Amino acid sequence: YRGTVKKVVDFGAFVEILPGTEGLVHISQLAKERVSKVTDVLSEGDEVMVKVLEIDKQGKIRLSRKDALGSDGK
Repeated sequence: YRGTVKKVVDFGAFVEILPGTEGLVHISQLAKERVSKVTDVLSEGDEVMVKVLEIDKQGKIRLSRKDALGSDGK
């Protein structure tokens, strides 16, 4: 999915993947390398490619940016 970063928090970023539908990209799912600060990789308003990892029983959506990146990191 192509999504828009709506909110950046210490532990990750909330990305809107469909109108009114947001999921969380945990900091560990931002990039293949270790990320120490979310703001080093993403800012609010950025467009990003993400992959849906899981939708839990409460309807929370877990997303991954690193799984959506190509082998060249883009």
